Order: sequence, then C-alpha cells, then structure tokens
Amino acid sequence: MSNADPVSTKNSKLKTKNCIEVSAALIFRDGKLLITQRHAKSHLGGLWEFPGGKREAGETFELCLIREIREELGVEIAVGKLFEEISHDYPEKSVHLKFFVCHLVAGEPQPLDCAAVKWIENSELTAHEFPAADAELLEKLKSPQLKWI
Repeated sequence: MSNADPVSTKNSKLKTKNCIEVSAALIFRDGKLLITQRHAKSHLGGLWEFPGGKREAGETFELCLIREIREELGVEIAVGKLFEEISHDYPEKSVHLKFFVCHLVAGEPQPLDCAAVKWIENSELTAHEFPAADAELLEKLKSPQLKWI
C-alpha cells in the first residue's frame, strides 16, 4: 500500500454517505486468479470483479467471505491474509472493501450468483473491465514482484 492510506483519508466522507462493507476473495490457482462477472442488470453490471459480497451486521469480513463464496460460486474456501483494504466513493454510495488471499478447499467454482466465472493470468487483467474501486488493487496485482501461485 502507498504511504497515503486510502481508508483513513476517506473516513470522514464515508460517515455521511451510505457505506457498504464488502469482503472479496483473491483466489489463485496454478498461476491464475479467479474473477467473476456481475449480472448485466446489477449495479456496475457487466463488469468483472473479485468474488465476494456485502458484510451483514455482526458478521466478520472473513465469515462474510466464506458465506458469499459458497452462495455465489458453490465452493468452500479457506480465508488467508488481508491483501488490500480500499474505500471508494461512487455517486450513489461508498464502499469499504477488504480483499483476502483465499484458497479453494472443496468444489469447482460455478456461476451460481454471477454472470460468469473465469481464471485469468496476470497479463489478462487489462483485458477485463473492473469497477473503479478496484483500480489500486489491480495495480498491486500487476506488480512484477508479486508471484501468482
């Protein structure tokens, strides 16, 4: 992360807008990363993203992620370390995202609650359109120092 912490610099704005807390998974396998496509009629429809979803009241980000991945992709995961934390303001709402490195424990991802599922290589990141909130994360993922395992 850069010296300017995106979470602390925007906290004052987040309190005045509807802030949604989101937990997302970075699932790597054989040098590829799992991405999902949003349903066309949803907010930011058609864009690609990292699987996950909204945190419910009283739920940890990690438990949220396990639940969301089970519902969205029909697989079981183990949640690892926090990789990135980002806050972003859209015109209609604000989001606070936590991205965790995760590992598949059981199952093969299926598009149960998303339009599509795809495993991509690092070089393919730029060929997919992601939400604006993911811009900083995408730059970090493209880093040559980061090994996709």
